[in-house]
Amino acid sequence: MSQRRRRSLALLTSGVLALPLLTGCGAGEDEGGPVAAGQDIATTAREKVADGGVLRWAVDTLPDTLNTFQADADTTTTRIAGAVLPQLFVLDAKGRPVANPDYLEKAEVVEREPKQVVLYKLNQKAVWSDGREIGAADFVAQWRALNGKDSAYWTARNAGYERIEKIEKGKTDLEVRVTFAKPYADWRSLFSPLYPKQVTGTPDAFNEGARGALKVTAGPFALGAIDKKTGTAALTRNPRWWGRQAKLDTLVLTAVPRAERAAALAAGKLDVAEIDRNGADRIALARRDAAGKDATGKGGAGSGGAPAHGPGAAMTPAQATLSWAVAFGTDEDKATAEKESRDKHVASVKRYADEQTALRNFTVRKSLEPAYTQLAMNGSAGPLADERVRRAVARALDRKALAELVLKPLGLPAKPVGSHVALAGQRAYADNSDALGGQDMQAAQALLADAGWRRGGKITEPAGAKAGPESESQDDGKTPSGPGTGNDGLYIVGQDDEANGDPRSAAGQRPQDRPADPGGRPLAAAPGGAQDRPSPVLAPAPFGAQQEVSLLAQAARVAAVDDGKRSAARDGDAADPAKGSPAPAKQATRTSGAMLAKDGKALTLRFVLPAGPGSESLRAVGERIAQMLRKVGVNTETTKVADDSFFKDHVASGQYDLALYSWPATAYPATDARPIFAKPEPAADGSLLVEQNYTRVGTDHIDQLFDQAVGELNEEQSRELIRKADARIWAAAGSIPLYQRPELVAVKPGLANAGAFGLGTPRYQDIGWKKPPTAKDKKK
Repeated sequence: MSQRRRRSLALLTSGVLALPLLTGCGAGEDEGGPVAAGQDIATTAREKVADGGVLRWAVDTLPDTLNTFQADADTTTTRIAGAVLPQLFVLDAKGRPVANPDYLEKAEVVEREPKQVVLYKLNQKAVWSDGREIGAADFVAQWRALNGKDSAYWTARNAGYERIEKIEKGKTDLEVRVTFAKPYADWRSLFSPLYPKQVTGTPDAFNEGARGALKVTAGPFALGAIDKKTGTAALTRNPRWWGRQAKLDTLVLTAVPRAERAAALAAGKLDVAEIDRNGADRIALARRDAAGKDATGKGGAGSGGAPAHGPGAAMTPAQATLSWAVAFGTDEDKATAEKESRDKHVASVKRYADEQTALRNFTVRKSLEPAYTQLAMNGSAGPLADERVRRAVARALDRKALAELVLKPLGLPAKPVGSHVALAGQRAYADNSDALGGQDMQAAQALLADAGWRRGGKITEPAGAKAGPESESQDDGKTPSGPGTGNDGLYIVGQDDEANGDPRSAAGQRPQDRPADPGGRPLAAAPGGAQDRPSPVLAPAPFGAQQEVSLLAQAARVAAVDDGKRSAARDGDAADPAKGSPAPAKQATRTSGAMLAKDGKALTLRFVLPAGPGSESLRAVGERIAQMLRKVGVNTETTKVADDSFFKDHVASGQYDLALYSWPATAYPATDARPIFAKPEPAADGSLLVEQNYTRVGTDHIDQLFDQAVGELNEEQSRELIRKADARIWAAAGSIPLYQRPELVAVKPGLANAGAFGLGTPRYQDIGWKKPPTAKDKKK
């Protein structure tokens, strides 16, 4: 899903809590259509929300920095900034940018020729916590820190700021005039958040001063204590806030890994937490049990009174009897071990039962995240370097069925995403999937045949090689580490590209645009300036990949010869020099049967998936895709890898054919989407500079359309250029959007104006606890 970067996954989860809801203005109100799923935040008028109270809100980790413009900023950084710093533009419930009246009276383009000029009219009440008015000096300092001209600033992105020519005060201190050297369509993306000049005025203050503290703020909340020991960051009501006073006294952000959130909720450590499918199921079961019913409407107990779910649900009567017999048998060693096992099991069952009792007091609010899951195809080498094969893979997919697999059990709309650059409801959204075409098995088979792949083709393998099954599964992540393994496993990209790609892309990113780990957290990037950051990982060029394949084949043949020599020596044949060297092993020949082959090789694609316990739904989608591909004769070899290596060691480095991960949505696609789909450029050493384009598929025309869109000040024309670029991206078939990610949030029922935010931005000052109903309310 910084407000654009971790377009997070990061993350990304945002929603409009204000009443009334912020609304957009201008033409094209119906562009993009309705959102796929609305917000689920228990919208409540402020007068019905109690004043005071504390809210404990789960986050993945405490932030390493409070500067959203640094490479190691994460979603917690973004959340804190959203509550304590000026956000000049926020996103409404449809994910559309609108001016924030708490800071702006107006912001508009007042001149287009000879140069673009944007005039900001600030809210006359807007002041920093030290009493100083927010003004042009803050804009100037942030522009100079982020425009890329001073390398002393350790910045992770500068998109848009490098286009500014000058910033000056307007007719009054409340006016700021920004003049652009180049037209910039996404000017609304700038200065959100806006830092005080004390943070951005010098490299030292920018690089180090805002990492662990923000001494000056200007939001409905101020930054309180950050306690690394307890894993909490406290946000307290800002006494200098000029807008509507925050309802809560304190908002406590509490670091809890996603796998542990159900237990933390049950233990009373959290009031609201984003959870995965398993957590949502546990809450649903707890509420059903409280009502004395299971999913079928009947009693919640299992066979013979055993638990219907949880640690004891899988044990059969026969297993229970055997366990009892061993525990009280004559073999003392076995009996002791079995009794210890039974004691642990009883404790586990009791702990689970106690947690379920507590979870009855929570409810799950549901929407769809501002992020979509896609099938990525590595087009740099191998069969998928052929556009016909990529298009065939895409035409073999039933995207509707894949969306239903994930979303239908959750009661969420299961419509496939039709755009790479926007989501339903956003003005740039249009379903351009017709540029590629929907599921059509005959068309897929025809494309593969045109590319030279045939059923029943001969396959040549080194002697002694074993033919694997049509779809093999390897597990390289038997002990998956990596944080956040309790999420739904849908990886969000856009959070750590600086460590994984072209450093040029880092300059144009926000923290929420970096890849996320399985827990949805941005992957950490090295702090420091460009000179201190890690070298980019460069994708192997096709020639290098071909060399690798050739070397591996040679190694296999050498190994076969060596095996032959060793066997002969054991039989005594190699001891006679007169016999000379043994002949090379013969190549075994077989046919591909119902699957496809070409030039002696089967059409087999390496499908890389995460192995973590929170990735079940992602793996289920991968298995269904493999089944669909088999129907058109395409093999897949599924490799499950440790969560912490899935992205950096496989996707970012190009070591995959197929992969599933998610991209966060953005309100500014002309800026944010370009590096994701930019045509890779060859480096001097023959490798590829891929920016954020991990499929390595791009065209000059797509790049040109994005460049035109970002410089087009007519908003409707700019969006039309974006849609044309999206249609070209569909046609290139490097990545196939599948479905919008589910957003599941566990909350206490009395919480108002918070939950599943969908595409919008939270309005923190309106979050709070509902007032107890009055006698009049009860009568209603």
